[in-house]
Amino acid sequence: MGEKRRQRGKEALRERVKELSCLYGIARIVAREDVSFDETLQGIAELLPPAWQNPEKTSARITLDGRCYETPGFGLATEVLKADVALRGARRGAVEVGCSGACEDSEATFLEEEKSLIEAVAGEVAFFVERREAERDRERLNEQLRHADRLATLGILSAGVAHELNEPLGNILGYAQLAKKCPGLPEQAGKDIDRIEAASLRAREIIKNLLLFARQKTPVRRKANLNDIVSEGMCFFEARCERSGVEITRELEEGLPDVVADADQLNQALVNLVVNALQAMPSGGRLTLRTKSGDGSAALCVEDTGCGMSEEVVKKLFIPFFTTKDIGQGTGLGLPVAHGIVAAHGGWIRVDSEVGKGSTFEIRLPVSRENSEEKK
Repeated sequence: MGEKRRQRGKEALRERVKELSCLYGIARIVAREDVSFDETLQGIAELLPPAWQNPEKTSARITLDGRCYETPGFGLATEVLKADVALRGARRGAVEVGCSGACEDSEATFLEEEKSLIEAVAGEVAFFVERREAERDRERLNEQLRHADRLATLGILSAGVAHELNEPLGNILGYAQLAKKCPGLPEQAGKDIDRIEAASLRAREIIKNLLLFARQKTPVRRKANLNDIVSEGMCFFEARCERSGVEITRELEEGLPDVVADADQLNQALVNLVVNALQAMPSGGRLTLRTKSGDGSAALCVEDTGCGMSEEVVKKLFIPFFTTKDIGQGTGLGLPVAHGIVAAHGGWIRVDSEVGKGSTFEIRLPVSRENSEEKK
C-alpha cells in the first residue's frame, strides 16, 4: 500500500512538473517580440501535448476568430477537453486538447489538474491576443496623431503661403483687367490677357481652398440637414453624370437629425468628394449617396464603383497637393479641403477603398444639441 502511494505521488509530481514546464514555455513564447502572431499561437498549440499524461496520444488545437492552429492527429481525437478564449466578455475562440485512445495508466482520460491547466492556457492566449491588439491600436493611434501633426504643420504653412500670394495675385488680376480696357488692343494680346485673367482666377481659387484647409475662415454655423445638402449639391452634377454614364443612387434616411454647421462649407466638402468619385469612374459606374444617423451623429456617405485605391494611397489622401491624377486634372486640394471642413465642424472622415472595386468616403458630424435632447 505504501509503495503504491509513493508511486502515485511520483506520478502526480511528474505531471505537475510537466504542467509547470508547459506554462513556463508558453510565458516565454508569448513574451517574445520577434515571433509573429500566427507563429506564437502555433507554438502554444505544440507545447500542449507533452504536458498531458499520455503525450503520444494527445494533440491540440487553438481556434481564434476563424483561424486554426493545431498539431498533427487532432482530427482523430476521440475525446476532447476544451476551454474558451474570451476577451472583454466576448468569446473569440477556444483551446482544445484531444486524446485519440483509451488511457491505460489512468481511470480518467483527463486529470483534474489538466482541466485546470487548459483553463490557464486559455487565459494566457486571451492575455496574449489582448496585448497584441492593444499594441496595434496604440500604433494606429500614434500614426493618427503623427498624421494630425503633419496636417497641422501643413495648415500653418499653407495659410502663410496663401496670405503672401494674395497681394501679388490681386495685382496681376487687377492690371490684367485694366489692360483689357486699353483702346486699340490687338486681338492676340486680348486673348493672352484673357488667359492671364483665367489663370489668376484659378490661382485665387486654389488660395481660397488653402485657407479653407488651414481653417482660416470661421464657419457660419446654423442648423442644417445633410439630406438638404445632398439634394442641393447634386443638382449641379445630374447632367454631368448622365453624360458620363454614371448612375446616381440616393439612400437618404427619413427624419435625419440636424447638425449645426456652415451649409456652404459642407456643400463644398460634398462637391469635392463627388468630383473625386466621378474622376475615379471615367468609363461610367454607380454613384451612391447615403445618409444615416446613430450614436449622436449624422453621416453622409459618398460611394463609387470606380478604380479604387491602394492602402498606401489612402494614407496620403488628405495631404495637400498629393494627387494620383494627371497634370491639369487635379490640384491635390479637394480632399484635404473636405477634411479640413469636416474637422472644423468637430467631425471626421473615414475612407474604405479596394483596388478595382471602388471607394466609400463617410463623413460623420455631431447632431445638434436640440436633436440629442429630443431623443432623451
